Amino acid sequence: MLEYNLPKYLPSAEELPDSDETPVDNELQELIPGLLKAILLILWSERMDWLFGIDMGIYYDPDEPPIVPDGFLSLGVERFYDEELRPSYVLWDENVLPILALEVVSQNYRKEYTDKLNKYQDLGVLYYVIYSPRRRRKPRLEVHKLVNGKYQLQPGNLVWLAEIGLGIGCERGNYCGLTREWLYWYNQAGNRYPTPEEQIKQAQKRAELAEQRAQQLAEQLRALGIDPHTLD
Repeated sequence: MLEYNLPKYLPSAEELPDSDETPVDNELQELIPGLLKAILLILWSERMDWLFGIDMGIYYDPDEPPIVPDGFLSLGVERFYDEELRPSYVLWDENVLPILALEVVSQNYRKEYTDKLNKYQDLGVLYYVIYSPRRRRKPRLEVHKLVNGKYQLQPGNLVWLAEIGLGIGCERGNYCGLTREWLYWYNQAGNRYPTPEEQIKQAQKRAELAEQRAQQLAEQLRALGIDPHTLD
């Protein structure tokens, strides 16, 4: 928990700009965090103690502009505090630091590996995730964990985030009709959690299998001279 010894008349989220008004220069900067959030909305549908913000300003100092990650996760906060939703994330109101920040690197480098890394480190964000889809010789996914006040790069393409209870990694898949590499959440055994579209297809397949079994059973009963409708 954060402790701000600041005057009570500081601006609230409703009075502050909701981002830095810098437009994304690559659609992936919206789609990638959007997929992670969509999976969480199903996976944690019964939980109301988390927030995944996308392109939302994080205010950490009343005299400084916000830092605006492509995505961030906070635990131990209200998912909604009114029907209008949060316009921004104000640390002196929330008193909870995001536990994870995500930056998706586009063709316009925005100092994700330098200035932003140092800013999240100074703030105390536990996990800083950088995904650079244009990389070829270096790992596209980097997960940095705060250890003794400094970020340490975690090994592997799939990293278990013990404090969150999820793993994060990347693999090829289909989302919004586009087949490419995406970021996903994983369980501790390394199994990927399905996307909403995949869950719908799985439910449809289960329903089709159930219908096939029912038809097979009905045919077997008729072969024995039993009318299946008499068993309803």
